[in-house]
Amino acid sequence: MAKVTIVGAGNMGRGIGTRLAGGNVLQVLAPTVEHASSLASELGSGATGGGVDDVIEGDVVVLATPYDGALDFVARRRADLSGKVVVDITNPVDWASFDRLVTPFDSSAAQEIAARLPENTPVVKAFNTTFAGTLSSGGVAGQELDVLVAGDDQDAKATVIQLVESAGMRAVDAGPLRRAQQLEHLGFLHMALQESLGSGYGSALKFITP
Repeated sequence: MAKVTIVGAGNMGRGIGTRLAGGNVLQVLAPTVEHASSLASELGSGATGGGVDDVIEGDVVVLATPYDGALDFVARRRADLSGKVVVDITNPVDWASFDRLVTPFDSSAAQEIAARLPENTPVVKAFNTTFAGTLSSGGVAGQELDVLVAGDDQDAKATVIQLVESAGMRAVDAGPLRRAQQLEHLGFLHMALQESLGSGYGSALKFITP
């Protein structure tokens, strides 16, 4: 059982929280305390809600916000995140054009977030290739969800992989944190394909192995 703080009370926060509830101690933080408290009540299992300036109780902190929101939270709580495992789920899409990512060509959201944190604070990329609705339901067409995980700190990555697997999903080790750039492009492509797939963001990426 892990102590997990989810920053954000939107759809992704709900989806991830739904999967992690019951087997972990959850805290939800959001700019609007009522939203955080409402989601915590929905998740049950002793989950608590609070504001973004409240004490961060989790040893694992999931940034379940848009990219800009994740950067803002990291800037605001940098010292308080020291030594924690920070999980970046963002896809840094240019929402005005929906035609590009806003990160530098040789970087990723995860790497930009890591650069803003203390050196002893590992960042792990995960959940950016899974949609909120599929997380809430727990699978697609009877298939478990694959969650791609990347990070440089092996202990931190193992912690996130254990969380994923304990929540009934399959973790796929995607390598070091620099692979986050490819994961974010993959997440963007997955989003862009939804109209042609006609899935309404109800599809999932599945890796079939012999």
